[in-house]
Amino acid sequence: MTPLRQKMIDLMTFRQYSPQTHKAYLAYVTYLSRYYNCSPEHLTEQQVIDWLMQVANERHWSASTVHQAKNGLKFLYTQVLAQPDFLLDIGLPKRPQKIPLLLTQQEVYRLLNAPGNLKHLTLLSVCYGCGLRVSELVSLTQDDIDSERLLLRVVRGKGKKDRNIALSKSLLNLLRRYWCAWHPNYFIFSRYHQKKAMSISSAQKVFRQAKKTADIDKKGGIHSLRHAYATHQLENGLPIHQLQKFLGHSDINLTLRYLHWVPESHVMASDLLAHFTPDEVVLNSHDKENSHDAF
Repeated sequence: MTPLRQKMIDLMTFRQYSPQTHKAYLAYVTYLSRYYNCSPEHLTEQQVIDWLMQVANERHWSASTVHQAKNGLKFLYTQVLAQPDFLLDIGLPKRPQKIPLLLTQQEVYRLLNAPGNLKHLTLLSVCYGCGLRVSELVSLTQDDIDSERLLLRVVRGKGKKDRNIALSKSLLNLLRRYWCAWHPNYFIFSRYHQKKAMSISSAQKVFRQAKKTADIDKKGGIHSLRHAYATHQLENGLPIHQLQKFLGHSDINLTLRYLHWVPESHVMASDLLAHFTPDEVVLNSHDKENSHDAF
C-alpha cells in the first residue's frame, strides 16, 4: 500500500466516512492512477478532468456516478494532498428527477397482510409506520422503543444523526406481541437465535416476498415503504417541517420533493396500521410461544 493511499484511508476513517464511501473513493482514485500509470499527485487538474469526461462517456456513467467520482477526486486533491485550488471546475450532468412508482394505501394494506408470520409482518409494519430506511430498520434495538411516550428512537441514522419518530399504539402492541413470540436478542429484528442484526438483504427479501404474495407488480424495493409513509402523511396534513424531522432529512428540499408526488387520499399511515390487529395474522408455530412483556 502506498503512503498516499494510506493517508487517504486514514483521513476518511478519522472523518468517519461510511465503508461504502471508502470503497468508492479509493476505486476512482485507483482507476485514475492506472489510466495514467503514475501517482495522482503528479497529475494536473486538466488531466483529471479529461479522464473523468472520457471515462464517463465511454462507460455511460449515470449522473450520480459522475458526481460521486468528482467528489472522491476532489477529496483526494483538496483534503489529502492539501491543494485547495484543485477544484475540478467542470459542469456536471443534472441528476434526473424521477418520481418512483408509489404504493397506494390499498396496496400497502394488502402488502402488510401478506406475510405468513408475525416477524415479517412486524418488520414491514415498522418500516412503513415509521418511515425508516432499511439500514435503520435492521439496526433497531429494544432500547429504541419508548413505550411510555410512544416514540421510536433512531440512533445514528443517515448523517450519524439521532431522531425520534411518533409510534402509534397499534404498532406498539404489534411490537409487544412479536417480542413475546420470538424473543429476539437485543436487536429487534435479529438473526435467528443470534445477537446479530438481520441483514439488509434479508429485509429486502421479506419485502419482495410480501409484494409477490400481495400481487403487486410495481418496481422498487423496501425503500418504497418509506416513500409511501412520506406521501401518505403529507396527503393528510402532516406539516412539512415535522415530516422532515421524522424522515431525518437535513435539507428541507429533500422533503419538499414529496409534495410533487402526493396523490389524493384521506387515510393516514398510522390509521392504516390500526385497520388490522396482530390477531388477524396467520401465525406459525414459533409465533404461538409466550413470554413476558419486554417493552
